[in-house]
Amino acid sequence: MASRRSAAHRPEAADQDRFTAQTERFRRELLAHCYRMVGSAHDAEDAVQETYLRAWRSYAGFEGRASIRSWLYKIATNVCLSALEPRRIRVLPSGLTGPDAGAGRPPSQVAPGEVSWLEPLPDRWIAPAADDPGTAVVARESVRLALIAGLQHLPARQRAILILREVLAFSAAETAEILGTTRAAVKSGLQRARARLDGLEPAPEELLEPTDQRARALLEGYIAAFEHSDAGLLEQVLRTDATLEATPFREWQAGRANCIRLLDAYVLGTRGDWRMIATTANGQPAAAVYNRDTDGALRAHGIVVLAPTATGVSGVVEFHDPALVAVFGFPDVLAR
Repeated sequence: MASRRSAAHRPEAADQDRFTAQTERFRRELLAHCYRMVGSAHDAEDAVQETYLRAWRSYAGFEGRASIRSWLYKIATNVCLSALEPRRIRVLPSGLTGPDAGAGRPPSQVAPGEVSWLEPLPDRWIAPAADDPGTAVVARESVRLALIAGLQHLPARQRAILILREVLAFSAAETAEILGTTRAAVKSGLQRARARLDGLEPAPEELLEPTDQRARALLEGYIAAFEHSDAGLLEQVLRTDATLEATPFREWQAGRANCIRLLDAYVLGTRGDWRMIATTANGQPAAAVYNRDTDGALRAHGIVVLAPTATGVSGVVEFHDPALVAVFGFPDVLAR
């Protein structure tokens, strides 16, 4: 009896092994795709899990009329489109209003639940498994914060068309198959998405790769400014036209002088109040941020992401969410 039960389970086990062998190598790129669609690391991870669950359930009926990769992308894209239907778009403060015009006023927090905020994505989640520098660069560029923030303002299907055609290089026919539409609809949707994105996005910048020595030096300088509570160090890091924004605050700053004035008045505090650990997010230099609590412990505060250029940091985005620190693989509390 035991041998008959064992034999009955062998085909399913073999199918599972074959399914894993054929699909697992696409997990990282599917995660990046879902993140571009939904703007949240947590939601992207959930979408990928649902994608693999649906793929396994329908695997027996997969007849190879499309490649396994495009089949998975079809499932993942439709999972994301379904997830996006009842939700607000995810934004950064700069997506809500213009830069703060107030002088010397502290930033105000948005009420909980009023806004869905964009989230950063750990680079380690989507780093190509193979040692391929070219592929790694493309992967990083396609998840840069400015691009992801712009994509969220597109209608969901236009967003999907733009990503499938211009980021993933699927043909018009493949994109139409993935979305269950026509090539004419794909062409029209792509034109509208390009036009709308051009109107939303600032002029693209040449960001330094996070491995570039200049980018590392800028991150180190930013970290030193906070850990030493030295606003003067920020003068050496930020460009004159730098921007500063932080969730969950509505106001954001434009111009180095305004950025430094706000940080010096309301954030930097005294030496030792802050500790940062370098990392990378969205293909950009980043740091896990810790703040000293009233009991003296350094507790998780959030993740800060820099936009480094050859002439300095053009933008700083801090995500004030302690839970994100664990997502990036760091502890909730640092040893004293």
